[in-house]
Amino acid sequence: MSIVSALLATVLASFPALLLVPVALLFVQVLAALPPRRRRPLPAAARPRAAVLVPAHDEAIGIAATVRNIRAQLADGDRVVVVADNCSDDTAVLAREAGAEVIVREDPQRRGKGYALDFGMRYLQAAPPQVVAIVDADCRLADGALDRLARTCGASGRPVQALYLMYAPPGAGLKARIAEFAWAVKNHLRPLGYARLGLPCQLMGSGMVFPWATLRAAELASGHIVEDLKLGLELAEAGQAPLFCPDARVGSEFPRSIEGARSQRTRWEHGHLAMIAGAAPRLLRVAFARRNGRLAALALDLCVPPLALLTLAVVAAFALTGVLAAVSGLVLPFALAALACALLAAAVLLAWAACGRDIVSFADLVRAPLYALSKIPLYLRFLVRRQVAWVRSRRDVP
Repeated sequence: MSIVSALLATVLASFPALLLVPVALLFVQVLAALPPRRRRPLPAAARPRAAVLVPAHDEAIGIAATVRNIRAQLADGDRVVVVADNCSDDTAVLAREAGAEVIVREDPQRRGKGYALDFGMRYLQAAPPQVVAIVDADCRLADGALDRLARTCGASGRPVQALYLMYAPPGAGLKARIAEFAWAVKNHLRPLGYARLGLPCQLMGSGMVFPWATLRAAELASGHIVEDLKLGLELAEAGQAPLFCPDARVGSEFPRSIEGARSQRTRWEHGHLAMIAGAAPRLLRVAFARRNGRLAALALDLCVPPLALLTLAVVAAFALTGVLAAVSGLVLPFALAALACALLAAAVLLAWAACGRDIVSFADLVRAPLYALSKIPLYLRFLVRRQVAWVRSRRDVP
């Protein structure tokens, strides 16, 4: 092989080689999560006094049920505070009637969950709790979840993230069920695999508990569209990487409306991709400079793109390098792409066997690439018209 051919092969192999990093990490995370898990005993330390913050923007449909669900898990000295943020409905009234403390925030120029949380923390400062929990207004805590999260946070002195799952509505089509499976891989198997390797997890937005001092010192007031992901990485950089607590669960349902599902998906995935491009390189440099393994692990985890996009990229690399190998005889790029394809397929099949069989059938799983293809316009919009402003996802039936 000539020098020119060798250089060309190296350049062309760089793309599939780059794809191998997130694919291999996904495979390792899923593999580590597979062995059966025993429920851990509750920490023996005393339960810290907790305040539950519920940021709510136009959540009149479900806020009362959420408040009642949280109040059923409060201990003596605990409180639940709903931040009615720029609401145009009866969220504040209904939350108060359900038994929550309610504070109202009106600032149309500064919208977003981060601003609501900052407002709530300022309110709590008059009588600060020992730990602060954050539960989204459309979520429900499983039995005993708040107690376990508060005790784990108090015993460890670190932020703690519950297992946060989202479910397809009853009778939902293939797209919603595939989305539920992808969510389970991202929020269940991947952080569980990391936890078994002694590594931290990303924050997921709901079912999070923080020591008071940790959250009070954090920069919350922003309109960032994935403020939870950003916060978790900032805390890891500050030496407070979150712990995963899979025995405490919080759940929600995907929006029933097509518009709401599309808006929610766009916000999450555009925000994630923006964080990969904007934050991951710097975090990796900082992690290696400090020899901070926890931060490096979270930075690498951040680099795993949404499963649909990863699938599209791997399949495209496999097809293109296959054509190149047939035409030019350059085998190395194709071999790397084939390895990435095989590892991704193995990771998805293992994940399906572990947590997906009750969500999608094997026949549905085979059709999943069609779901990935349907998301190409979403990823193209990231390049030409990405979403940067926080927008509430419509959850009611159209």
